[in-house]
Amino acid sequence: MVPLRALPAPRRRKSSPPTYHHVVEVTGPHSTIYLAGQTGVDATGKVAGDFHAQAVQVFENIKTALASVGGGFENVVKLTSYLTNMDANAPAYREVRASYFPNKAVLPASTLLQVPRLANAAYLLEVEVVAILPPRA
Repeated sequence: MVPLRALPAPRRRKSSPPTYHHVVEVTGPHSTIYLAGQTGVDATGKVAGDFHAQAVQVFENIKTALASVGGGFENVVKLTSYLTNMDANAPAYREVRASYFPNKAVLPASTLLQVPRLANAAYLLEVEVVAILPPRA
């Protein structure tokens, strides 16, 4: 059995009902981190207004979740992004995403998909992340 450790949601509301974790760590020589879909909701539960603001909030939520396990964007190996309107919002999404990955020589694999709706109709995007952390000293 693979050793798993579920971590509490860092500065995030708990899922209701509690059916998943926001962060799961698979330990071994390296730690594999799986982040549940992050949305444009801040720590108080407020959804950011427009698409750009939601995209920034998504990546700030990802930054917080990664920091909770000692990681950062340099550890991200895979993004799966869901947008409700790719034609209107993909360029803005790519611009925000690029600002969080300044090292263009080492970028994660990425999949961008359009979906008709997310869990809350106010959500305009959601991003899942897989990250690999080096062995702990």
